[in-house]
Amino acid sequence: MEIFLALVLAPILGFQFLKVKDQRRRILLLARFLNQHQIEKLMQTVTEGYLRALDANEPVRREQIWASLQGAEQDLSRQFKRFAEDFAKVWNDQTLVSTLDWSFPYADKLLPRRTFDMRALLAMHAEGIGAVADNRGQRSPRDKAYTLMAELLLMQHSCHWFCRSRAVADARMVTRHQTRHAQLLEAVSPATRAGYLQVTGIHA
Repeated sequence: MEIFLALVLAPILGFQFLKVKDQRRRILLLARFLNQHQIEKLMQTVTEGYLRALDANEPVRREQIWASLQGAEQDLSRQFKRFAEDFAKVWNDQTLVSTLDWSFPYADKLLPRRTFDMRALLAMHAEGIGAVADNRGQRSPRDKAYTLMAELLLMQHSCHWFCRSRAVADARMVTRHQTRHAQLLEAVSPATRAGYLQVTGIHA
């Protein structure tokens, strides 16, 4: 009986060990570059500012808050662009992401045709965030805030996907932000949506 259990458990434990090892490598790789910037802090500043503006009762006060956030938006855009440029220097054998819905250890090595390059996806996110922060679409402050938040959440989804799996990234968006992946794609700018679908190769 003990031998039978060992034979059954061995491949399961081996699979789990390899999965955790692969995910840890990806988490450490991404964190090594993220920690060189203040992206998360700036995201928090921008997000909290948007909430204050939306809660403001007086139009004058609301406009003051929108205006005060422009500097943080630009800082966030610049820092994310530098982060994407730094990450672009990583060898491509470390940056491939499996398009399988579920987590499979080293799926990017075993099924290279079912992958996309995280470097290209981060570059696309940097362009999308920058375009909205610069307000190239001439959006109203409210619409600009809505679109930039969607851009940032989709970028977070991409990071979770890189570190874990698409299924985990989808679940975290629903759990933490009550937002489905399809809703994010609808909310980002058309250019980001098109670039995202092209890089990942998935269907909207």
